[in-house]
Amino acid sequence: MYSYLWIKAFHLVFVVTWFAGLFYLPRLFVYHAMCDDTISEERFRIMERKLYYGIMMPSIVLTVGLGLWLVALRGHAWLAQTTWLHAKLAIVAALVAYHFYLGHLRKAFAADRNRHGHVFYRWLNEAPVLALVAVIVLAVVKPWSV
Repeated sequence: MYSYLWIKAFHLVFVVTWFAGLFYLPRLFVYHAMCDDTISEERFRIMERKLYYGIMMPSIVLTVGLGLWLVALRGHAWLAQTTWLHAKLAIVAALVAYHFYLGHLRKAFAADRNRHGHVFYRWLNEAPVLALVAVIVLAVVKPWSV
């Protein structure tokens, strides 16, 4: 049980760092889409690259890896009985897809192929908020528990 709590603690640490990136990278895209000078564009490219590869990629790997470790420690029978966890994992899968979509958009900015305006990125910036609320409610309240 003791090691389970340590794994859970670090899982939560990396969830927080991953979500910091999921919230901040689209905000950088908003400002990047609005800038019109070369110096600012280069600054945003550097910030976006460092955020994505330096913080977000290690965070997603550790979040998912530690989460899978937690599930493995609980066992297959527990997984089969936890409908709330199935819902949470579906949301996490959507967040992983969102993460890699942000990576695709970052590459488009890096190659000067951005096709979206700042309003698109403002809306995109709101997407992980609902997912975060849902994941926290599912993990804490555990609706549909057997």
